[in-house]
Amino acid sequence: MAQEKILCIDIGGSNIKATVLNSSGAMLEPYVKKPTPAKSTPENVLAVIKDLAAGFAEYHKVSVGFPGYVKNNTVITAPNLGTKSWTGFALAKKITGLLKKPCHVLNDADMQGLGIAKGKGLEMVVTLGTGFGTAILMDGKLLPHMELAHFTIEKEYDLDKYIGEAALLKLGVRKWNKRVAKLVSMLKTVFNYDHLYIGGGNANEINFKLDANITIVNNKDGIKGGARVWR
Repeated sequence: MAQEKILCIDIGGSNIKATVLNSSGAMLEPYVKKPTPAKSTPENVLAVIKDLAAGFAEYHKVSVGFPGYVKNNTVITAPNLGTKSWTGFALAKKITGLLKKPCHVLNDADMQGLGIAKGKGLEMVVTLGTGFGTAILMDGKLLPHMELAHFTIEKEYDLDKYIGEAALLKLGVRKWNKRVAKLVSMLKTVFNYDHLYIGGGNANEINFKLDANITIVNNKDGIKGGARVWR
């Protein structure tokens, strides 16, 4: 269907964002967002999704990026939503029932990766937001998702705590940048990526020089992954 329209939803720790894409990933509607509920239970998040979806006149499918580990369209973990009620939650099935459209759910960084990667060699996408997200692709094909955010890096800190929003607010930009630089060096050594893309709401706070094969991207750059997942 050449004119197929896909409602793309990005669930974040701070905001839930939505737009409508065509099958090639081009945005057809303005990018809109609403705050993620303070009590981010599945029911409350679904209510926001329903409200956002009501603002779009037409779409045929739904793609959702979720901040946690997702397997077979079911949520396994949701570390940045602060509730255990997500464990084992069949999110795609629930959204299909709510919006009466087929739905595909994947990790939010994976969706960004599908939208951003150029399809050449080993590419890595990381997101600096409420927490730390990662996606790895080989020649444009998404590799099995790994929750690298939960590697312990310093004392009791995993990468989510070490580099996430709370760390930026606590440490300030200068000290936080030192942590980001340390992390980038580690990723380079461990993964030997051909290209690294850094996105997320805090990526623009980076103030040190990056290697030529590292690119800062914004959330809208990756939104077309919501269309590509259906291909």
